[in-house]
Amino acid sequence: MTTQVALVGGTGKLGRIIHEVIDGLDGFEVRRVLGSSSEFDELDGADLVVDASTPSVSVEVVRAATDRGLNVLIGTSGWSQERIALVRPLVDAAGTGAVFIPNFSLGSALGTALAAAAAPFFAFAEIIEAHRDSKIDSPSGTAVRTAEQMTAAREGQAPVAAPHADQRARGQRVAGVPVHSLRRPGVIARQEVILSGAGESLTITHDTVDSAAAYAPGIRLALPYARDARGVVVGLENIIDLGLSPSA
Repeated sequence: MTTQVALVGGTGKLGRIIHEVIDGLDGFEVRRVLGSSSEFDELDGADLVVDASTPSVSVEVVRAATDRGLNVLIGTSGWSQERIALVRPLVDAAGTGAVFIPNFSLGSALGTALAAAAAPFFAFAEIIEAHRDSKIDSPSGTAVRTAEQMTAAREGQAPVAAPHADQRARGQRVAGVPVHSLRRPGVIARQEVILSGAGESLTITHDTVDSAAAYAPGIRLALPYARDARGVVVGLENIIDLGLSPSA
């Protein structure tokens, strides 16, 4: 049986990559592509909703899918733990599944897991992330997820040291970790996690140099997982079982 997919934001950069992956994947078919002028009634008849829209629209996509008893795979950025908490009761009550993937790159998921594994050993930590100048949201969803995972891994310890964090130039604190966002042409995605302690530092860097090639393997894994999921799942590491990062 073929899984019919309603793809929201299918004409955007990520949406086009997801569409190409689905076209080449056995057992899945894009039933409908929704754009900015589409009505959510167009989700009717689908078996799975895939969201690659914008942060301002994404929460409504999740609600519309859940209202219809449909599972949803969310690739849209901008979902923090606080924002996910707003839709978790809806998903649980409906008995459906909502899978949030801040970044479909396997390397990015591994970088976040490594940062979380290292976080308890360093008092200081900061994140620098860079994306193309057309990216709407900042910090990136990947940086938010990384900061949240690092703080979760430090449970029972003092918060990450962030001297003078009240100054705007010190970045935005996400889960207590200073995050600095760069938006510029000529870059796809780059994240550096810099951890510092007495007499040493550790930098964990991930670069995306070809988004289609980097994201496709993760998308292929996430689609069947999201189709069968129940409840809220956050992060590709829960699908590929890296064993280095706490589950959502």
